[in-house]
Amino acid sequence: MSETTMAARAVSLSIDGRALSVPEGTTVLEAAMQAGIKIPTLCYHAKLTPFGGCRMCLVEVEGTSKLFTGCTTPVWADMAVVTHSERLFNIRRTVVELMISDHPNDCMTCESAGACDLQRMAYEYGVREVRFKGERRTYEKQDGNPFIARNMEKCVMCGRCVKVCDEVQGVGAIDFAYRGFKSKVCPPYERDLDCEFCGQCVSVCPTGALTGRQWAGKGRVSEGVRTVNTTCGYCGTGCTLTLHVKDNEVIRVTSPAGAPNEGLLCVKGRFGYGFIKSPDRLTTPLIKRDGRFEPATWDEALDYTARRISEIKEKHGADAVAGLSSARCTNEENYLFQKMFRAGVGTNNVDHCARL
Repeated sequence: MSETTMAARAVSLSIDGRALSVPEGTTVLEAAMQAGIKIPTLCYHAKLTPFGGCRMCLVEVEGTSKLFTGCTTPVWADMAVVTHSERLFNIRRTVVELMISDHPNDCMTCESAGACDLQRMAYEYGVREVRFKGERRTYEKQDGNPFIARNMEKCVMCGRCVKVCDEVQGVGAIDFAYRGFKSKVCPPYERDLDCEFCGQCVSVCPTGALTGRQWAGKGRVSEGVRTVNTTCGYCGTGCTLTLHVKDNEVIRVTSPAGAPNEGLLCVKGRFGYGFIKSPDRLTTPLIKRDGRFEPATWDEALDYTARRISEIKEKHGADAVAGLSSARCTNEENYLFQKMFRAGVGTNNVDHCARL
């Protein structure tokens, strides 16, 4: 059988009484999503391999009393799936209760309040109090890095951070350690996090276990924060950034899933926005006179620059001149800058600095 025939094979099934036809190998969760049927999940993420750890996506299949995890179960011919029933509601509610029983009750001060999947599910399933009393995991805060705050008491062991670090970023800086109740996600030997600090783990975390240190106390994304989409200026990749702005100040940076970079960012794009409000940022041109930089008007600065470039070129040649631009300028501005030096001055000595 040819690859084309294999790829074209479809499977017919029904979900909540709705007849569907999907490609062979599609999971129940994917089929439901294609049909616009919502199945709750915590550990599922479209860019990661299925995990089946949270058990929120359990579904019933007619003809068997067994429950199946929607994110890991491939569809089969004439399968009849039920995604919502009283039985499933009670099971999912109990799962949420069990997770909350080992979770800090600090939603009022949590940075992820309003954007937390566990909080949302507690609301949807009407969980108002903890029925299950017992021991709770407690961990010391020990991260000595400037970018990512880890509160593993809020971790629900969904595995998203582990998978995105391994499968997407290709770093594998963290993994599951220990067993049973003592299980936790941590770097090797429980050392401080020491990686690229890209923040992919932060972007996929469904709770407040992983947050940006720079976000603390600045404002939650659901509290009077407006968003502005722009393009990262650090390099030529052109990643889309979503700036979260409160009181005319950028308080955090994310990236939409539908962007060309698929929501992924590096440490510069995600955490390197402090320069916007930096007191060291120049606000006026400076000209060095008698060994000291003094403020000048733009006309003075441009006239001085043009005159000195012409003098140096005439005396020493065009290659005695070099231009250093900024990686934080737009592509258009940097294009004009290099064009001026290559076509106007006559040198290819053009560079920029993209350090954080």
